[in-house]
Order: sequence, then C-alpha cells, then structure tokens
Amino acid sequence: MTSKKLNKIQTKKQKPATKPRKSKSKRGKRRIWLILLQLAVVGLVLFFTFFMLVYLGFTGHVPSSRQLNEIKNPQASEVFSEDGKLLGRYYVENRSNVRFDEISPNVINALIATEDARFYEHRGVDEIALMRVFFKTILLQNRSSGGGSTLSQQIAKNLFPRNDLWIFSMPVNKLREAIIAYRLERIYSKEEILTLYLNTVPFGENIFGIEVASERFFSKSPRNLTVDEAAVLVGMLKANYTYNPRINPERSKARRNVVISQMVANDFLTEAEGDIFQAKPLSLKYRRISYNEGPAPYFLEMLKPELLDWCANHTKDNGEPYNLYTDGLRIETTINYDLQYFATQSVQEYMQNLQNVFDDHWSGADPWRGDASILQRAVKRSERYQAMKASGKTNEQIDAAFQQKINTTLFTWDGLKQVETTPLDSVKHYLRYLNSGFLAVEPSSGALKAWVGGIDFRFFKYDHVISKRQVGSTFKPFVYLAALENGLSPFEYYPNEKKVYEDYQDWSPSNSHDEYQGFYSMEGALSQSLNTVAVDVMMKTGIEETVSISRELGISSDLPKFPSLALGVASMSLKELLFAYATISNRGIRVQPNYLVSIANNQGEMLEEFVPELGEPTSLNAVNCQIVTRMMQTAVNNGTGTSIRSVYHIPGDFAGKTGTTQNHSDGWFVGITPDLVTGCWVGAEDPGVHFRTIRFGQGAYMALPIVGKFFHKLYRDSRYKNMQYASFPPLDQELLADLDIPPYKELFELEGEDNFIERLFAGQSKEDKLQEIRESDAAKDKPKVWEVIKGIFKKKK
Repeated sequence: MTSKKLNKIQTKKQKPATKPRKSKSKRGKRRIWLILLQLAVVGLVLFFTFFMLVYLGFTGHVPSSRQLNEIKNPQASEVFSEDGKLLGRYYVENRSNVRFDEISPNVINALIATEDARFYEHRGVDEIALMRVFFKTILLQNRSSGGGSTLSQQIAKNLFPRNDLWIFSMPVNKLREAIIAYRLERIYSKEEILTLYLNTVPFGENIFGIEVASERFFSKSPRNLTVDEAAVLVGMLKANYTYNPRINPERSKARRNVVISQMVANDFLTEAEGDIFQAKPLSLKYRRISYNEGPAPYFLEMLKPELLDWCANHTKDNGEPYNLYTDGLRIETTINYDLQYFATQSVQEYMQNLQNVFDDHWSGADPWRGDASILQRAVKRSERYQAMKASGKTNEQIDAAFQQKINTTLFTWDGLKQVETTPLDSVKHYLRYLNSGFLAVEPSSGALKAWVGGIDFRFFKYDHVISKRQVGSTFKPFVYLAALENGLSPFEYYPNEKKVYEDYQDWSPSNSHDEYQGFYSMEGALSQSLNTVAVDVMMKTGIEETVSISRELGISSDLPKFPSLALGVASMSLKELLFAYATISNRGIRVQPNYLVSIANNQGEMLEEFVPELGEPTSLNAVNCQIVTRMMQTAVNNGTGTSIRSVYHIPGDFAGKTGTTQNHSDGWFVGITPDLVTGCWVGAEDPGVHFRTIRFGQGAYMALPIVGKFFHKLYRDSRYKNMQYASFPPLDQELLADLDIPPYKELFELEGEDNFIERLFAGQSKEDKLQEIRESDAAKDKPKVWEVIKGIFKKKK
C-alpha cells in the first residue's frame, strides 16, 4: 500500500475524532450561558424579592405617597417680643421652617453646586452619579469623587432614620431612600424639595434647618446671607462638627472655599467673583436663641405652664391638641426686646462688679461661717441630693457621693470653667454667688416689658422675679398711703425717737444710722427711710387699716399684724411688689399682669388674641396716690435714692424707694417713671449669705445701680430718649404749694396747716375753721385745695 493511500486512510480515521470535541465545546458554552442565565434569573428574582421586601416595608417603614404628602417634621414654637424679635423657642429639635422665597439664592446655588449638581435633571436618583461612585469610589478607591446621594435621598435619610440590619444595612437603607426619593419627586416640585431639604438638614449644636443656622452663626435671616456666608453653612453639611466655624474656624474657612470653587465650576460664580469671596476673612456674628439661652429664658420658663395648658385645651383640625414642642406655634408677647436687652445687660454688668466686692468683703472666709445649717440647706437644695434621695440612697451614701471628685462645668463671671471637683465644693462655689431679679411693667396696662429672673438660667434656675423675700423699706409707701387714706395729715410732723411698744413684747424699732432727733414730715421720713417714724405712723393709722390698704393694692402675701410690718418683714415677690407700686402710679387703678398678645399656628393663621383686662378701680383716693408718688420723688431727689441723679444722671420725673432687710440679706429698689414701673432685688440664694455692713448691704448699693444702669441705657437710645420727657399727672397747684414744707425740723413749732388756718380765720377754733372751709369750698363749682385735702383725709366708702 502506497504512502499516499495510507495517509488518506489515516486522515479519514482522524476526522471522526474532531467532531466530538466541537460538540463538547458547544455544549460547554451552552452550559455556561445557561448557568449565567439561571444566575441572572435567580438574581432578578432575588433582587425583585429584596426590592419587594424593602418596598413593602418588611425591612423598615417606607412612607406612602400620602404620608409623604403630609410630611411634618417637628417644628419649634417661637416666642416673639412686641417688636417682632425672637425671644426663644420651645422644641424637641431646635428647628424653624422657612419658605423658598425666604432663602437667599446664594444658599440654593451653593447647595446644588456642592451636593447635587444634576439636581434639576434627575428624578430623585442620579444614575450617572451612582455609576461614578461605583467605578471611582468602589473600584478605584478614590474617596474624592463624592457621594451618589441626591438631595431627595438625603431628605429621606434625614426624615426617616436608617435601620440597623447588620450586613444588610447599607443596601437596604440605600434602596429604601431611593424609593422614598422617587416618591418625593413625584409629589413635590424642585423648589419644594430644596425648601424641605434646607428645613430638615442638621447643622450641629442641636439645631436643624437653614433659618436657625443662619440666625445662630450670622444673626440674620436666610434671605440676607451673602455668598461667603452661604458657603460656610453649606460647607458644614459635609461634617457639621468638623466644619463648625465657631469651633474650627480654619477648617470651616477651607471648606467654605471648596464650596465657592464648586460654585465657580458649576457656573454660579465667575472666577473673579470666586477669588473675591475666597479672599474674605471668616466673619461670624454668633448668637444663641434657644429655649434657655435666649434673651428671656426666665420669662419663657414662667410662660411655659400657661402655654402647655392652652395647648391641652385647644385642638387642631384633626381633633388632636396642639403640641407646644412640635407644632411651630408663633407666640407674641408684650416684652420689649430692647428693654429686655438693657435689663439683662444691666444685671450682668453690675452683678459681676458686685460679686467682686462681695468676694473681697469675705476674702479668706466663707460667708456661711459659724452656721453649718446654711451649707446643709444648700446641699439639700441641689439637684444631685434630691435625685439621690428620691432613688432611696441613705444619708451616708449621699455624703460619700458628695466627697467624690467629678468633672463638671462651673459658672464664673470670667466664663465657664471645666474643673475636677467634688459635688460638695461645687455647692460651696454657687453658695457664694449673689443673684438678682429685675422686672419692668407698664403701669397703665400691666404689660410686662422686661423680665430677668437671675444671672444665668443655665446654672441658676430659681426665678427671683417670682420668688418671695422680705421686702424691707419698700413696704413703707404702703404705710404712708394707708395713713393718708385714714385721715392722717401730710402736714403733720412726727418725732424721730426710739419708742418701746409694750403691747408687742417691748419691741423697739431702730434706724439704720442709729440717730434719733428732730421731727419729720411724712415726706421727709419716707425719703430718709426712717424706721421710727414709719412704725409711729402705722400705729396711729392702725395695723389692720394698713393691711387693708395693702390688700387694695393687690398684695395677697401674708402680712404679719405686728409693728415690724411697717419695716417690711413681710415676704413677697418682686412681681407682686411692683404691681402694688403700679397701682399707686396708676392713681389707684389696679391692673393685672398681661404678657400674652396672640398665638398663631405655623402657617400664620391666628388662633387666639388676648385682650388685657381693664383696670379695676379700688377704694384708693387718686390724690393720695399722687402724694405718695411725690414723696417717692423726694426720696430720689433728696433721700436714699439720690444716686439715680448724681451717679446715673437720670433726668425727668422719677420716683423711687430703696429697701434693705435685716442683716443686709436683701437689697431692693423700685424706680418709677410715668411710663414704667421697674424693680430690682439682689441677694444670695440663702438669706444667711450676705454682706456684714450696711455700707454694701443696703438697697441703694446692691439694687439701685441696676435700675440706674437700665434707665441710663434706655434714655441714651435715640428710639426711647423721648420717654425722659414724660410727666406724672400734676397735683392741684395750691395743694402742691402747701405740700412744699420743710421735711425736717429740729424743734417742733406750731406751723404748717394750723398757722395757715389761724392766719386766715383769727379767733376761730381749728375744727370750726376746717369745717367752714370745707362747707365753703363744697358750694363752689371749681374744686379748691381744701376740697382736695378733704378727699385725702377720708377713705372712700
């Protein structure tokens, strides 16, 4: 057999062998494709199952379109002054919503350029951004490529917190947010999405939304933010602590410039404009307006129970009661923002100086030395003690806990200090501090204009506008008013002498300067705050009668029926005291405190307007009230309150009365103008802590300067300077002339009213002359001086 034939035979034999290999390869490829197809089907089924599990809410609640259409994030209720300025908020989250047209375009442009450049092109999920994230961030590990979440997805994350599902957390939460984002975009317009985002995003420091952030860091509304300011706030969204401009100014500035660069890259700014804004320094105007850190925290705390009661008794359209902390109520009050600021500033300025004096006064010694009960009382007042007692701890356990060192923040006038100390030493630290209360009232209406309950609400919660302390000599005007109402003459002179009141356990009053000589008119005695004369006048009037007149003035506190009542041993609040003075200033017309003007909902719809009660007439004679006011003017012009004029240079009509209690525990001053009745109390939390001398412990030194500073600031402000020209209602000119008698005489002489009558009607007795004058004047059309005096001497029925 030839070789050619053999090759052919071999070739023929080999051919069948190649055919099975090709068939096997095809079957393998088919098998791979089949497996891939099966995997794809399984994957699709799994993804569909996963999607449906998420979509139907098995892995966490997914809000429906209806629920998204009714999105309501917790919104703080806001309290405003009479001039429309924010005083504070009640909130779960410190948040206030704004409309789109109330947001500066600079904020919108910075936000879109930085967080979602294709915002106006996608429908809630940006597939292109997701692909970029997948390839650059996941595959190439390039963290600078940015995130793939749109603003709509971020809203979903902010409004509906993510669920912890172990290793499935990320895919489940991302899919859930994508579903919510798609639904949001079908319901809301792009402008509404932007507004919703800016109202919900957190900015750190427990604040939410652009309005509160703008207010806190720049003290302005969002509509007024400049490009660089908007860039600062938008820059914080990446990491609100890291880029907080107050805490980390350099990082914040660098991040701001990145945002500005993005605005340039996305054609919101030119390169030249970007360079200008990047070159600007970081400039903040930081201001905290929250519940307890605004300009009127004590006022808001006082107001809170009344607002909670209002909410409980008023319902929304859905029948649910209003919620003070989440429904975004707008509450308008009578407080004047500027007066509140002047009052707060005056308290803080003077109390810091007074505390330095007090610390020097007690240098090297504890103010409670010699009386361990003072410190024990302070410990028992502390929140730590009360919490431990409530939890059932024994006294031994509590004592041990108060000796263990802790890290805490202490208030000082030089700023807050982080220290390691024991709770007992912390109690001692605060026990040394003097505190204050200040109130300003409009006497004609009872409207509250300023309310300062203490030196710092964060550390001193006790409100000294409504707390009760002994009022000292500020009670004396009530004594003299009672005397006039019950027929005592303002022309009579009273001896300044020590008397022993045998019917009252031989009690004897003494004067602060310990001098006893001469004779004083009521006006002279009140202006010099003489204790001896005040008690003498009250005893001639009658204790019961003095109490009765005090009740007419609106005083409801307990009034001990003892001669020392004339010296102010009764305890009452600054608020109660001031409204009694307001009744005198208002010529015997009593007004009720009013401070609420209106409440509106978060859409601005009025829910209720509050009408102040009309003044309630009393039995008090208007002229008698005017005479007492005149006496208090003399106290300011020539008596214990002269530093109002000499130190603080307060012009215009001004009446006032100082008050000092036993052992100098409480210092008071009430200052009255035709437009305002103001008052101030100063003292320590415990009456056992006080100055040791009358020089520092008197009301003229402790409390008067705060009132003086307040009016000095008020009258220097161009908006309020005209208030200094207001006048008290004038007295009858003849009566005014007759009241102009010497306040003091060394020796008693028959002068004043008796000589006046004798000169006019020689030969007649005093009683006949007075009767003839009264009958003669009563027959005339025009009231004369004695007709007025008759009204003074007799109490109305």
